[in-house]
Amino acid sequence: MDHDFLSAFVLLLLVLDPFGSLPIFISVLRGVDPARRRRVAIREATIAFLVLAAFMVGGQAFLSLMRLSERSLEVAGGVILLIIAIRMIFATGGEVYAADGRGREPFIFPLAVPLLAGPSAMATVLLLASRQPDNMAQWFGALTAAMLVSGIVLLAADRIRNLLGSSMVAAIEKLMGLVLTAVAIEMILAGLKRYFFDN
Repeated sequence: MDHDFLSAFVLLLLVLDPFGSLPIFISVLRGVDPARRRRVAIREATIAFLVLAAFMVGGQAFLSLMRLSERSLEVAGGVILLIIAIRMIFATGGEVYAADGRGREPFIFPLAVPLLAGPSAMATVLLLASRQPDNMAQWFGALTAAMLVSGIVLLAADRIRNLLGSSMVAAIEKLMGLVLTAVAIEMILAGLKRYFFDN
């Protein structure tokens, strides 16, 4: 399954799932000074971007080190995305990552990793880089654009939730989960096809 800039951007945006992160983001930052929330959001989004960029650059070396084929990574990435998509569709509103104390400012965990730069996002950037290494500039551009959108959504978390309401945010997350399900199935089928029919 080959990608271009637009499809990679949409895929990364679905995987990062900024709308689905709104309840968690609000919960984790509830005890942080409101004046600091903007700075924390920018910092955590930047850290997540650097982590994913590192995985993108070192993706091929990682595959070689672990003696993994691109086909196995494609199937594994598709399975991970499918699990994430199913959780998005059937989410009950429970918060996976809750703040463990009032007034504590999160650093890296849980906002940057694993909320934004989670296993599914890492697998996705590894897959993009390993499948089409010649288009690395496009993948960096798509990752940058997707992370900018995610950062903007997180910065405006309170306003978006108040404007749309919790039910609308949940509906958007389920819709994104449905699209991501189709993407995940396509990745799995493409990996299986390459394994059985391509040399």
